Amino acid sequence: MKQTPPHRQKIQRRPVHGVLLLDKPLGLSSNQALQKAKWLLRADKAGHTGTLDPLATGVLPLCFGAATKFSQLQLDADKTYEAVLLLGRKTSTADAEGDVIETRPVPAITPELLAELTRRFTGPLAQVPPMYSALKKDGKALYEYARKGQEVEREARHITIYKLEMAVAQDPRASAAIKIIVSCSKGTYIRTLGEDIGEAIGCGAHLGSLRRLETGGYTDCQCVSLPALEAMSEAEREACLLPVQSLVAAYPSVTLGADDAGRFLSGLRRRGSSGQWGPDAALVQVFGSEPAAFLGSAHVTADELIPGRLLSPIEIQDMLAVRSPVTPSPAASAAMA
Repeated sequence: MKQTPPHRQKIQRRPVHGVLLLDKPLGLSSNQALQKAKWLLRADKAGHTGTLDPLATGVLPLCFGAATKFSQLQLDADKTYEAVLLLGRKTSTADAEGDVIETRPVPAITPELLAELTRRFTGPLAQVPPMYSALKKDGKALYEYARKGQEVEREARHITIYKLEMAVAQDPRASAAIKIIVSCSKGTYIRTLGEDIGEAIGCGAHLGSLRRLETGGYTDCQCVSLPALEAMSEAEREACLLPVQSLVAAYPSVTLGADDAGRFLSGLRRRGSSGQWGPDAALVQVFGSEPAAFLGSAHVTADELIPGRLLSPIEIQDMLAVRSPVTPSPAASAAMA
């Protein structure tokens, strides 16, 4: 007799605004981790800021509500990773999840060799993306071709390795291993970097482990794990959220009075006196003073403050209500009208 599946309780979604720094666990995709956190917070809108492979752990900023408007800044941010390269074997996926496709002897890994590799792989590089990646070719992700045993031509992409540290490591999965710490520009594939280092040594290599230590100023020591999040009350989970403006905290700020704030939120440019908004800037964070609230981003050109990504009055009200659950004053309402 066919059993009826148990009824799943419907979750009452709610507006949640902010950034959750999640320490993504091993084995989950970025989207799976996002959906778990979204469910725990009962959030009605959420997105992540660039994928980490299931093999990878570490910093995964999750954006909720109004924060999703600024997630592109994290996609474009520089990042730092720690990885272990297992030498002597190449795999089909360039990491430990793939099948071994080639085995070669490993030469002596000397300090002189590591110094030369560090020099060779630091600075601007041209990197061919791996077949097992989410990049699109003719509307299909490259990994879809790879799973069918097809290899398609990929153009090399220009990346920058700002800093590279290398040291001999011990790992039971290989006769020789190297630990690397990489600070790099967006679009860098650490799996590909590991393969390229293996080829430069002459023995081949694949990624044994990968951890993102930092992205766009957020570090792994700020992160919360999924088990810890699950053990919290809803109020404690919400207290883990960083404010939306943390996504633009590295940029200059401008504060507007009530009248200017209202017009700015309507999408109107604000003309200032000489230097009122500071020097020309591609991005500034904008705040209102009555009440003190984050309004969005803008850029400054020739003493004009030109709106960029803006919060809606409802989003601002939601965030003010969480911060101070009282009825906004008439002046506050006017600023957001």
